[in-house]
Amino acid sequence: MEFMTGPSPISNAVAVLRCFSVDEPLLGVTDIAARIGLHKSSVSRILAILESEGLVERDEPTRRFRLGLGIIGIAGPLLADLDERRVAYPALRELAERTGETSALLLWNGSEAVSVEQIPSRHQVKHTTTLGTRYATTLSASVQVFLAAETAERVREALGGTDEELEAYLARLAEVSERGYAVNYGETSSEEVGVAAPVYDHRGEIVAAVLISAPRFRISPEQVTDLGKACAETAADVTRRLGGSPRAS
Repeated sequence: MEFMTGPSPISNAVAVLRCFSVDEPLLGVTDIAARIGLHKSSVSRILAILESEGLVERDEPTRRFRLGLGIIGIAGPLLADLDERRVAYPALRELAERTGETSALLLWNGSEAVSVEQIPSRHQVKHTTTLGTRYATTLSASVQVFLAAETAERVREALGGTDEELEAYLARLAEVSERGYAVNYGETSSEEVGVAAPVYDHRGEIVAAVLISAPRFRISPEQVTDLGKACAETAADVTRRLGGSPRAS
């Protein structure tokens, strides 16, 4: 009996798909080959198969590749079946109308916050991201919400840095838990403000985060408190809709 000693063809295909991102939606064969450590001929064969299935498509002017609409067909049933997403949608819409800013719902995959729903701001200038965008930066408001529920050792793994930095960050997470929402005031991007609040399930566990994101020029430090309270109220509403009990802050 033979055993596979290297990455399987499926693993290689997944690695190719994961190369694409919001910041780099178009990639060539050489780019992908360099990133995942495969020969260009192997990457070309993988892309040909993915293209035939509609999972990637070729950008004719540049001859590079982008993710195809077939990806949506695969992810669609999952997104439609997420209780958190379905329950949160009307609450997110009300939040966007109330604040005038973009509202979103994010889930935790163990190391990243992943955007699964979004209601764009009504303003012409706004901050939005595509569904599926992942956040791992520890200063991101949504990541703070999820890490506030993790152990100190898990936080250490995510943060890295010195003991002093860890202690300061753990103190910040304690404030997030006490206040009921997290703030990112231009810390991950000088042009963006984000506030996020936790959503709990019936077991009292954090299962999602409600996020408000806005251009920094439109939000003063004084307004952040109002946005945080609005975000926390919406998260509490979603929590109740999921059968959970909002935490007192």
